Amino acid sequence: MTLSLQHSSKNLIADLQITGSKSESNRLLILQALYPNIQIENLSNSDDTVVLKKALDQSSGVIDIHHAGTAMRFLTAYFASKEGCEVEITGSKRMKERPIRLLVDALQRMGADIQYKNEIGYPPLLIKGKKLHVDSVKLQANVSSQYVSALMLIGASLPKGLEIILEGQITSTPYILMTLEILQHAGIKGDFKDDRIFIHPVKNIAASTIAVESDWSSASYFYSIAAISETAEIKLSNYRKSSRQGDSCLAKIYKHFGVQTEFQGNSIILKKQKATTSIRVCEDLRDAPDIAQTIAVTCLARRLECKLEGLHTLKIKETDRLQALKNEMEKFGAEVKTTKDSLHLLPCKNLKANVQIETYNDHRMAMAFAPLAQKVPVTIIDAEVVSKSYPDFWEDLKKLQFLVQ
Repeated sequence: MTLSLQHSSKNLIADLQITGSKSESNRLLILQALYPNIQIENLSNSDDTVVLKKALDQSSGVIDIHHAGTAMRFLTAYFASKEGCEVEITGSKRMKERPIRLLVDALQRMGADIQYKNEIGYPPLLIKGKKLHVDSVKLQANVSSQYVSALMLIGASLPKGLEIILEGQITSTPYILMTLEILQHAGIKGDFKDDRIFIHPVKNIAASTIAVESDWSSASYFYSIAAISETAEIKLSNYRKSSRQGDSCLAKIYKHFGVQTEFQGNSIILKKQKATTSIRVCEDLRDAPDIAQTIAVTCLARRLECKLEGLHTLKIKETDRLQALKNEMEKFGAEVKTTKDSLHLLPCKNLKANVQIETYNDHRMAMAFAPLAQKVPVTIIDAEVVSKSYPDFWEDLKKLQFLVQ
Protein backbone atom coordinates (compact mmCIF):
# COMPACT_ATOMS: atom_id res chain seq x y z
CA MET A 1 0.00 0.00 0.00
CA THR A 2 1.35 3.41 -1.02
CA LEU A 3 -0.02 6.53 0.69
CA SER A 4 0.22 10.18 -0.32
CA LEU A 5 0.26 12.66 2.56
CA GLN A 6 -0.51 16.37 2.63
CA HIS A 7 -1.41 18.83 5.34
CA SER A 8 -2.55 22.46 5.26
CA SER A 9 -3.77 23.26 8.77
CA LYS A 10 -1.55 25.51 10.90
CA ASN A 11 -3.40 24.73 14.14
CA LEU A 12 -3.47 21.16 15.35
CA ILE A 13 -5.89 19.96 18.02
CA ALA A 14 -6.68 16.31 18.78
CA ASP A 15 -7.40 13.83 21.56
CA LEU A 16 -5.87 10.43 20.81
CA GLN A 17 -5.72 7.05 22.55
CA ILE A 18 -2.37 5.37 21.88
CA THR A 19 -2.06 1.58 22.03
CA GLY A 20 -0.22 -0.01 24.97
CA SER A 21 3.57 -0.18 24.84
CA LYS A 22 4.70 -3.27 22.94
CA SER A 23 7.87 -3.32 25.05
CA GLU A 24 5.86 -3.64 28.26
CA SER A 25 3.23 -5.90 26.67
CA ASN A 26 5.76 -8.40 25.36
CA ARG A 27 7.57 -8.63 28.70
CA LEU A 28 4.29 -9.18 30.53
CA LEU A 29 3.17 -11.88 28.09
CA ILE A 30 6.32 -13.91 28.80
CA LEU A 31 5.74 -13.52 32.54
CA GLN A 32 2.08 -14.46 32.15
CA ALA A 33 3.11 -17.65 30.33
CA LEU A 34 5.37 -18.53 33.25
CA TYR A 35 2.96 -17.32 35.96
CA PRO A 36 -0.67 -17.56 34.72
CA ASN A 37 -1.96 -15.62 37.78
CA ILE A 38 -0.96 -12.39 36.01
CA GLN A 39 -3.72 -10.50 34.18
CA ILE A 40 -2.87 -7.76 31.65
CA GLU A 41 -4.83 -4.60 30.78
CA ASN A 42 -4.31 -2.23 27.79
CA LEU A 43 -2.27 -4.83 25.88
CA SER A 44 -0.64 -3.54 22.70
CA ASN A 45 -2.50 -4.27 19.44
CA SER A 46 0.78 -4.22 17.47
CA ASP A 47 1.78 -7.03 15.12
CA ASP A 48 4.77 -7.83 17.35
CA THR A 49 2.56 -8.44 20.36
CA VAL A 50 -0.07 -10.40 18.39
CA VAL A 51 2.69 -12.65 17.00
CA LEU A 52 4.25 -13.21 20.43
CA LYS A 53 0.89 -13.98 22.06
CA LYS A 54 0.09 -16.55 19.36
CA ALA A 55 3.55 -18.16 19.66
CA LEU A 56 3.12 -18.69 23.40
CA ASP A 57 0.15 -20.97 22.65
CA GLN A 58 2.49 -23.41 20.88
CA SER A 59 4.88 -25.95 22.36
CA SER A 60 5.89 -27.71 19.13
CA GLY A 61 6.28 -27.12 15.41
CA VAL A 62 7.37 -24.07 13.43
CA ILE A 63 6.84 -20.58 14.89
CA ASP A 64 7.14 -17.71 12.39
CA ILE A 65 7.56 -14.37 14.14
CA HIS A 66 7.95 -12.42 10.86
CA HIS A 67 9.75 -9.10 11.63
CA ALA A 68 9.32 -9.19 15.44
CA GLY A 69 12.81 -8.89 16.88
CA THR A 70 11.66 -8.68 20.50
CA ALA A 71 9.61 -11.84 20.04
CA MET A 72 12.64 -13.66 18.59
CA ARG A 73 14.84 -12.82 21.59
CA PHE A 74 12.24 -13.35 24.32
CA LEU A 75 10.87 -16.60 22.85
CA THR A 76 14.35 -18.05 22.40
CA ALA A 77 14.97 -17.80 26.14
CA TYR A 78 11.41 -18.82 27.05
CA PHE A 79 11.30 -22.01 24.95
CA ALA A 80 14.88 -22.95 25.92
CA SER A 81 13.69 -23.07 29.55
CA LYS A 82 10.29 -24.69 28.86
CA GLU A 83 10.78 -28.35 29.60
CA GLY A 84 9.36 -30.73 26.98
CA CYS A 85 8.77 -28.29 24.14
CA GLU A 86 10.38 -28.67 20.71
CA VAL A 87 10.06 -25.74 18.33
CA GLU A 88 11.70 -24.09 15.33
CA ILE A 89 11.64 -20.28 15.55
CA THR A 90 12.00 -18.51 12.22
CA GLY A 91 11.09 -15.16 10.71
CA SER A 92 11.33 -12.85 7.72
CA LYS A 93 14.33 -12.58 5.43
CA ARG A 94 15.58 -9.60 7.46
CA MET A 95 15.07 -11.51 10.73
CA LYS A 96 17.38 -14.24 9.42
CA GLU A 97 20.06 -11.54 9.00
CA ARG A 98 19.76 -10.21 12.56
CA PRO A 99 22.33 -11.69 14.96
CA ILE A 100 21.30 -13.71 17.99
CA ARG A 101 24.48 -15.60 18.80
CA LEU A 102 25.31 -13.77 22.04
CA LEU A 103 21.97 -14.78 23.55
CA VAL A 104 22.17 -18.35 22.23
CA ASP A 105 25.74 -18.72 23.55
CA ALA A 106 24.63 -17.56 27.00
CA LEU A 107 21.67 -19.95 27.04
CA GLN A 108 23.84 -22.84 25.86
CA ARG A 109 26.26 -22.16 28.72
CA MET A 110 23.23 -22.45 30.99
CA GLY A 111 22.55 -25.90 29.52
CA ALA A 112 20.05 -25.04 26.78
CA ASP A 113 19.61 -27.27 23.72
CA ILE A 114 19.58 -24.80 20.81
CA GLN A 115 20.81 -25.46 17.28
CA TYR A 116 21.10 -23.24 14.23
CA LYS A 117 19.16 -24.57 11.28
CA ASN A 118 21.11 -22.57 8.68
CA GLU A 119 23.86 -20.02 9.34
CA ILE A 120 25.57 -20.07 12.75
CA GLY A 121 24.67 -17.01 14.80
CA TYR A 122 21.37 -16.29 13.04
CA PRO A 123 17.80 -17.61 12.99
CA PRO A 124 16.09 -19.99 12.33
CA LEU A 125 16.68 -21.81 15.64
CA LEU A 126 15.81 -25.37 16.66
CA ILE A 127 15.06 -25.42 20.38
CA LYS A 128 14.39 -28.39 22.67
CA GLY A 129 13.23 -27.04 26.01
CA LYS A 130 14.77 -28.42 29.17
CA LYS A 131 15.30 -27.57 32.81
CA LEU A 132 18.20 -25.11 33.08
CA HIS A 133 20.24 -25.54 36.27
CA VAL A 134 23.13 -23.08 35.79
CA ASP A 135 22.40 -20.03 37.94
CA SER A 136 25.09 -17.59 36.74
CA VAL A 137 25.97 -16.47 33.23
CA LYS A 138 28.08 -13.78 31.55
CA LEU A 139 26.60 -11.74 28.71
CA GLN A 140 28.02 -9.00 26.49
CA ALA A 141 25.76 -6.01 27.18
CA ASN A 142 26.78 -3.51 24.50
CA VAL A 143 24.87 -5.06 21.59
CA SER A 144 21.21 -5.39 22.61
CA SER A 145 19.43 -4.91 25.93
CA GLN A 146 16.81 -7.40 24.69
CA TYR A 147 19.31 -10.23 25.23
CA VAL A 148 19.61 -9.16 28.86
CA SER A 149 15.84 -8.77 29.31
CA ALA A 150 15.21 -12.19 27.73
CA LEU A 151 17.34 -13.84 30.43
CA MET A 152 15.87 -11.69 33.20
CA LEU A 153 12.32 -12.73 32.26
CA ILE A 154 13.03 -16.46 32.69
CA GLY A 155 15.37 -15.99 35.68
CA ALA A 156 12.78 -16.37 38.45
CA SER A 157 11.49 -19.65 36.97
CA LEU A 158 14.92 -21.31 37.30
CA PRO A 159 15.55 -23.45 40.43
CA LYS A 160 18.12 -21.08 41.95
CA GLY A 161 17.19 -17.90 40.11
CA LEU A 162 19.74 -16.28 37.83
CA GLU A 163 22.78 -14.01 38.14
CA ILE A 164 23.63 -12.14 34.93
CA ILE A 165 27.13 -10.64 34.75
CA LEU A 166 27.19 -7.86 32.16
CA GLU A 167 30.35 -7.30 30.12
CA GLY A 168 31.12 -4.07 28.24
CA GLN A 169 29.25 -0.78 28.20
CA ILE A 170 25.56 -1.40 28.82
CA THR A 171 23.20 -0.42 25.97
CA SER A 172 19.65 0.88 26.48
CA THR A 173 19.77 0.72 30.28
CA PRO A 174 16.18 2.04 30.66
CA TYR A 175 14.86 -1.10 28.96
CA ILE A 176 16.72 -3.29 31.47
CA LEU A 177 15.29 -1.17 34.29
CA MET A 178 11.83 -1.51 32.69
CA THR A 179 12.16 -5.30 32.80
CA LEU A 180 13.31 -5.17 36.41
CA GLU A 181 10.40 -2.93 37.44
CA ILE A 182 7.86 -5.15 35.66
CA LEU A 183 9.28 -8.20 37.45
CA GLN A 184 9.05 -6.40 40.77
CA HIS A 185 5.50 -5.23 40.02
CA ALA A 186 4.55 -8.86 39.43
CA GLY A 187 6.04 -9.88 42.79
CA ILE A 188 9.45 -11.11 41.64
CA LYS A 189 12.52 -9.79 43.44
CA GLY A 190 15.44 -8.54 41.39
CA ASP A 191 18.62 -6.55 42.00
CA PHE A 192 20.72 -4.54 39.53
CA LYS A 193 23.98 -3.11 40.81
CA ASP A 194 27.02 -2.11 38.77
CA ASP A 195 27.51 -4.91 36.22
CA ARG A 196 25.41 -7.59 37.92
CA ILE A 197 21.75 -8.46 37.86
CA PHE A 198 20.27 -11.09 40.14
CA ILE A 199 16.74 -12.41 39.71
CA HIS A 200 15.48 -14.33 42.75
CA PRO A 201 13.71 -17.68 42.22
CA VAL A 202 9.91 -17.80 42.59
CA LYS A 203 7.65 -20.83 42.07
CA ASN A 204 4.30 -19.10 42.46
CA ILE A 205 3.21 -15.47 42.65
CA ALA A 206 0.03 -13.87 43.92
CA ALA A 207 -2.71 -13.04 41.43
CA SER A 208 -2.38 -9.49 40.08
CA THR A 209 -3.61 -7.24 37.27
CA ILE A 210 -1.01 -5.07 35.58
CA ALA A 211 -1.96 -2.19 33.26
CA VAL A 212 0.31 -1.46 30.30
CA GLU A 213 1.28 2.17 29.81
CA SER A 214 0.75 3.56 26.30
CA ASP A 215 3.77 3.55 24.03
CA TRP A 216 6.16 6.53 24.27
CA SER A 217 7.84 5.56 20.98
CA SER A 218 4.45 5.99 19.29
CA ALA A 219 4.01 9.34 21.05
CA SER A 220 7.25 10.54 19.44
CA TYR A 221 5.55 11.10 16.07
CA PHE A 222 3.06 13.51 17.64
CA TYR A 223 5.89 15.35 19.37
CA SER A 224 7.40 15.73 15.90
CA ILE A 225 4.10 16.91 14.41
CA ALA A 226 3.71 19.47 17.21
CA ALA A 227 7.31 20.66 16.79
CA ILE A 228 6.88 21.21 13.04
CA SER A 229 3.49 22.97 13.35
CA GLU A 230 2.92 26.63 14.20
CA THR A 231 0.56 25.84 17.09
CA ALA A 232 -0.66 22.55 18.49
CA GLU A 233 -2.49 21.01 21.42
CA ILE A 234 -2.46 17.22 21.22
CA LYS A 235 -3.75 15.06 24.07
CA LEU A 236 -2.45 11.48 24.32
CA SER A 237 -3.68 8.77 26.74
CA ASN A 238 -2.54 6.68 28.90
CA TYR A 239 0.82 7.97 30.15
CA ARG A 240 2.57 8.19 33.50
CA LYS A 241 4.77 11.01 34.74
CA SER A 242 7.11 8.42 36.30
CA SER A 243 7.27 6.22 33.21
CA ARG A 244 9.55 3.17 33.03
CA GLN A 245 9.95 3.60 29.25
CA GLY A 246 13.28 5.06 28.13
CA ASP A 247 11.63 6.98 25.29
CA SER A 248 9.82 9.17 27.83
CA CYS A 249 12.93 11.39 27.54
CA LEU A 250 11.00 12.87 24.59
CA ALA A 251 9.34 15.31 27.00
CA LYS A 252 12.73 16.83 27.82
CA ILE A 253 14.25 16.66 24.33
CA TYR A 254 11.29 18.31 22.57
CA LYS A 255 11.40 21.35 24.83
CA HIS A 256 14.22 22.42 22.45
CA PHE A 257 11.62 22.53 19.67
CA GLY A 258 9.10 24.52 21.72
CA VAL A 259 6.90 21.56 22.69
CA GLN A 260 5.82 21.54 26.34
CA THR A 261 4.45 18.40 28.00
CA GLU A 262 1.68 18.76 30.56
CA PHE A 263 0.67 15.72 32.64
CA GLN A 264 -3.06 15.70 33.33
CA GLY A 265 -4.45 12.64 35.09
CA ASN A 266 -3.41 9.64 32.98
CA SER A 267 -2.78 11.75 29.86
CA ILE A 268 -0.15 14.05 28.42
CA ILE A 269 -0.95 17.24 26.52
CA LEU A 270 1.60 18.44 23.96
CA LYS A 271 1.49 22.22 23.53
CA LYS A 272 3.54 23.98 20.89
CA GLN A 273 5.06 27.26 21.99
CA LYS A 274 7.53 29.51 20.26
CA ALA A 275 10.89 27.77 19.87
CA THR A 276 14.38 29.05 19.31
CA THR A 277 14.96 28.88 15.56
CA SER A 278 18.76 28.78 15.70
CA ILE A 279 19.20 25.73 17.91
CA ARG A 280 21.63 22.92 17.10
CA VAL A 281 20.32 19.60 18.33
CA CYS A 282 22.93 17.35 19.96
CA GLU A 283 21.74 14.20 21.72
CA ASP A 284 23.29 10.95 22.93
CA LEU A 285 20.50 8.40 22.36
CA ARG A 286 22.29 5.34 23.73
CA ASP A 287 19.38 4.84 26.13
CA ALA A 288 16.61 5.65 23.63
CA PRO A 289 17.74 4.75 20.08
CA ASP A 290 14.20 4.13 18.79
CA ILE A 291 13.46 7.87 18.67
CA ALA A 292 16.51 8.75 16.55
CA GLN A 293 14.57 8.69 13.27
CA THR A 294 11.84 10.91 14.68
CA ILE A 295 14.27 13.53 15.98
CA ALA A 296 16.31 13.54 12.77
CA VAL A 297 13.21 14.15 10.62
CA THR A 298 11.97 16.87 12.99
CA CYS A 299 15.29 18.65 12.47
CA LEU A 300 15.07 18.15 8.72
CA ALA A 301 11.63 19.78 8.66
CA ARG A 302 12.76 22.64 10.92
CA ARG A 303 15.95 23.18 8.87
CA LEU A 304 18.13 22.58 11.92
CA GLU A 305 21.54 21.03 12.34
CA CYS A 306 21.38 17.73 14.17
CA LYS A 307 24.08 15.50 15.70
CA LEU A 308 22.85 12.22 17.18
CA GLU A 309 25.17 9.73 18.86
CA GLY A 310 24.90 6.37 20.64
CA LEU A 311 23.18 4.80 17.63
CA HIS A 312 25.23 1.60 17.20
CA THR A 313 22.19 -0.67 17.71
CA LEU A 314 20.34 0.90 14.75
CA LYS A 315 22.36 -1.11 12.26
CA ILE A 316 20.81 -4.40 13.44
CA LYS A 317 17.17 -3.28 13.63
CA GLU A 318 14.41 -4.01 11.07
CA THR A 319 16.79 -2.41 8.60
CA ASP A 320 20.12 -0.59 8.91
CA ARG A 321 18.34 2.51 10.17
CA LEU A 322 21.37 4.79 9.90
CA GLN A 323 21.82 4.04 6.21
CA ALA A 324 18.05 4.18 5.59
CA LEU A 325 17.80 7.60 7.26
CA LYS A 326 20.69 8.93 5.20
CA ASN A 327 19.17 7.57 1.97
CA GLU A 328 15.73 9.06 2.51
CA MET A 329 16.74 12.45 3.96
CA GLU A 330 19.10 13.02 1.05
CA LYS A 331 16.11 12.68 -1.31
CA PHE A 332 14.80 15.95 0.20
CA GLY A 333 18.10 17.68 -0.56
CA ALA A 334 19.70 17.17 2.87
CA GLU A 335 23.39 16.63 3.53
CA VAL A 336 23.83 13.72 5.95
CA LYS A 337 26.97 12.12 7.35
CA THR A 338 26.93 8.86 9.31
CA THR A 339 29.41 6.69 11.20
CA LYS A 340 28.81 3.28 12.77
CA ASP A 341 27.11 4.95 15.75
CA SER A 342 26.23 8.56 14.81
CA LEU A 343 24.30 10.74 12.39
CA HIS A 344 25.07 14.36 11.47
CA LEU A 345 22.43 16.33 9.55
CA LEU A 346 23.30 19.75 8.20
CA PRO A 347 20.56 22.41 7.86
CA CYS A 348 18.51 21.84 4.70
CA LYS A 349 17.41 25.20 3.24
CA ASN A 350 14.87 23.97 0.71
CA LEU A 351 12.94 20.71 1.03
CA LYS A 352 12.13 18.92 -2.23
CA ALA A 353 8.43 18.08 -2.58
CA ASN A 354 6.67 14.85 -3.62
CA VAL A 355 9.48 12.60 -2.44
CA GLN A 356 8.74 8.87 -2.27
CA ILE A 357 9.87 7.40 1.06
CA GLU A 358 11.10 3.80 1.07
CA THR A 359 10.25 2.13 4.38
CA TYR A 360 12.63 -0.87 4.21
CA ASN A 361 10.09 -3.05 6.08
CA ASP A 362 10.63 -0.70 9.03
CA HIS A 363 7.57 0.75 10.78
CA ARG A 364 9.59 3.63 12.26
CA MET A 365 10.73 4.84 8.83
CA ALA A 366 7.10 5.26 7.73
CA MET A 367 5.95 7.03 10.88
CA ALA A 368 9.03 9.20 11.38
CA PHE A 369 8.78 10.73 7.89
CA ALA A 370 5.00 11.26 7.92
CA PRO A 371 5.15 14.58 9.88
CA LEU A 372 7.12 16.12 6.98
CA ALA A 373 3.81 16.34 5.10
CA GLN A 374 3.22 19.55 7.07
CA LYS A 375 5.98 21.12 4.97
CA VAL A 376 5.83 19.33 1.60
CA PRO A 377 3.65 16.57 0.10
CA VAL A 378 5.26 13.14 0.62
CA THR A 379 4.53 9.57 -0.46
CA ILE A 380 5.06 6.59 1.86
CA ILE A 381 5.72 3.26 0.15
CA ASP A 382 4.55 0.06 1.92
CA ALA A 383 2.71 2.21 4.44
CA GLU A 384 1.01 -0.82 6.03
CA VAL A 385 4.32 -1.62 7.76
CA VAL A 386 3.16 0.62 10.66
CA SER A 387 1.04 -2.29 11.94
CA LYS A 388 4.21 -3.72 13.47
CA SER A 389 3.83 -1.30 16.39
CA TYR A 390 0.95 1.13 15.69
CA PRO A 391 -1.84 -0.22 13.44
CA ASP A 392 -4.05 2.87 13.91
CA PHE A 393 -1.37 5.40 12.96
CA TRP A 394 -2.81 6.56 9.62
CA GLU A 395 -6.33 6.88 11.05
CA ASP A 396 -4.95 8.99 13.91
CA LEU A 397 -3.17 11.26 11.41
CA LYS A 398 -6.52 11.92 9.74
CA LYS A 399 -7.82 13.18 13.10
CA LEU A 400 -5.07 15.83 12.87
CA GLN A 401 -6.33 16.95 9.45
CA PHE A 402 -3.67 15.12 7.45
CA LEU A 403 -4.93 14.25 3.99
CA VAL A 404 -4.11 10.55 3.63
CA GLN A 405 -4.80 9.04 0.19
